[in-house]
Amino acid sequence: MLNKSKEKSRRTLAHLSIFGTTQIHLRNPYIIAMWSVAFPGYGHLLLSKYIRGFALVGWELFINQSTQLNLAMVYSFMGDIDAAKEVLNVRYMLMYIPVYLFAIWDSYRTTVDMNKIYLINEKEQPSVSALTVKPFEINYLDKRSPLIATLWSMTIPSVGQLYIHRVFGAIFTLVTAVVFIHYSHFLEGLHYLVLGDIERSTEVLDKQWLMYLPSFYFFTIYDSYMNTVENNKLYVSEQKNYLKSKYQPSTFEFKKGIKVN
Repeated sequence: MLNKSKEKSRRTLAHLSIFGTTQIHLRNPYIIAMWSVAFPGYGHLLLSKYIRGFALVGWELFINQSTQLNLAMVYSFMGDIDAAKEVLNVRYMLMYIPVYLFAIWDSYRTTVDMNKIYLINEKEQPSVSALTVKPFEINYLDKRSPLIATLWSMTIPSVGQLYIHRVFGAIFTLVTAVVFIHYSHFLEGLHYLVLGDIERSTEVLDKQWLMYLPSFYFFTIYDSYMNTVENNKLYVSEQKNYLKSKYQPSTFEFKKGIKVN
């Protein structure tokens, strides 16, 4: 019994809990690495490696704020190199670079390894629970629209993740969105921009915090879309395996390439 339990656990490719659906599936290592380039930790969050992802995101926020790197980048884009040098705190720059490169390398390496695990075990079609019922929450497999998940994520980060029941992702994106929007004064700047007061809009914005928003916003959209697609694939696979085990005769043989009359 112990050996069977270990064997079953080793081949598990998906897990359903009240906090979300976690699964191993094929991913493009270059795409995951590019998200780590955009913001360290995002690549790991896409892999559902939450502890490592949250740690890297927290480190990026701390070190970026300490070095004022985003603000220096803004001045560099504007061609004001002297202002960029003035605001940049070089004391922490050497601490920033190794962790940044590690996040890119580790997300790429982990994706390659997880792809190998998936390819080794996919033919064995490991089972997954289709329904989890707990006192405070219910989670279940079903098909949902990637378009709807994308549209909800475009309104405000976190609701797209809630739509597909990724609770950890939703909490992270909601808290992060509130912090970024509050300290960047984004909504205040948008208000003045709509009124046509561009000078006032530019003045109230905090450029250091504002630079976090583009990568964060598009990350939440991509995360919602990608996981909706993969959850749908998992739902179809679970249904197929259930029907085969319950209703397909053991003597059934699928003859590929042979015409059946």
